[in-house]
Amino acid sequence: MMVFHLRPYRAEDEAAAIALWHRTWQQAYPQIDFAARLEWWRERWNKDLVPKAAIVVAELDGALTGFVTIDEDGYLDQLVVAPEHWGSDAARLLIDEAKRISPDRITLLVNKDNARAIRFYERNSFVHAGDDVNPTSGRPVLKMEWKP
Repeated sequence: MMVFHLRPYRAEDEAAAIALWHRTWQQAYPQIDFAARLEWWRERWNKDLVPKAAIVVAELDGALTGFVTIDEDGYLDQLVVAPEHWGSDAARLLIDEAKRISPDRITLLVNKDNARAIRFYERNSFVHAGDDVNPTSGRPVLKMEWKP
């Protein structure tokens, strides 16, 4: 049985976290060139997420296998799990940790065509809370919300 270890993000996790983001999103959306977005993502990670959000990482045997970001308003910007661990406990453990950090409410946006992610959030007590458009990509997204 795989035992994932959760811990707070550390500055030395940056390269592994950015590489994991790239690999995971590339697997989810192979038609998009995420390599071309790496510098944009590194800047966003360091300017918008690291200073403003709680970031918790999941490790398996010392390797970073996932992370979740949750800000003080309860907005979950990223839940990323390595593709080889999709379907494992990693994402559920990370979402449970986000609920512990933001116990009153969590909101998020998920791409409407990401059926696997939507099913995951629904299984973890998130409800549909409206439609929107991702301001960066222009893709249609679903607003989802969790309240205890």
